[in-house]
Amino acid sequence: MFSFNLFADLQLMFRYDFMVHAFEAGTIVAIVAGIIGYFAVLRRSSFATHALSHVGFAGAAGAVLVGLPPIVGLLAFTVIGGMAIAALGRKATERDVQIGVVLAFTLGLGVLFISLYKGYATEAYSLLFGEILGISMNDVWVTLIAGIALLFSVIIFYRRLLFTSLDEEVAEAKGVSTFWMEMVFMVLIAVATSIAVQVVGVLLIFALMVTPAAIGLQIAKTPLQGMIIALLVALFSVWISLFISFYLSYPVSFFITSLTFATYIIVRLVQAKNLQLVPSEEHD
Repeated sequence: MFSFNLFADLQLMFRYDFMVHAFEAGTIVAIVAGIIGYFAVLRRSSFATHALSHVGFAGAAGAVLVGLPPIVGLLAFTVIGGMAIAALGRKATERDVQIGVVLAFTLGLGVLFISLYKGYATEAYSLLFGEILGISMNDVWVTLIAGIALLFSVIIFYRRLLFTSLDEEVAEAKGVSTFWMEMVFMVLIAVATSIAVQVVGVLLIFALMVTPAAIGLQIAKTPLQGMIIALLVALFSVWISLFISFYLSYPVSFFITSLTFATYIIVRLVQAKNLQLVPSEEHD
């Protein structure tokens, strides 16, 4: 039971390995989701995040069918799907159509894989809503390695990714290959989505990959500030949700989505109020 003694409550919670693993994996995923998600929102590619999570579910179903771990199929399908989207839709105006085309095809494959599987694909279905409390130490290591690789990639491509995110046409005129940057971005978002699915699931991926980034974009003055804000919102949402879920026994995903959504609404309301105050202050 929750005792209102934070130190004692944390001590009790961290006696359990599954909670330690959940906090470890959740922390890594939140950091990655905050940073990669910011680029997704900045590039107006939020739909790609949502679509790739569903593409990954089809891959997980296929992996279960052939006897492989679901994460293998999840990662393979998201990366291949992301590259296909980048190759088919080279301009921002074309991407929604290409995303829809790839998504429709892979969802069809997912239905086929599930129908062919004779057993009950528990591991694949668990990806729909996330299974952060079921993460093993091996899963934590996989998440850590993927997270480090993603962060290093962002550091390497940061200036070109930011340039193409803010203005594709100017970036291309300056000699930056927007096609290859889109390919790099789609691979990054595919891997980030694959590891984030463990925490919030396919159906709730927006909670970590999009909502914190949208908050950062709303209140930050620079891209770096926006990424930091997105990272912190995602991080604290995961931590607080895990803490609450341990004592109330409700799904972690529900608390993560609720906290990020509530934060976004509060930010928008504060901004709306400030905009209403500006004209009267100028008049005075």
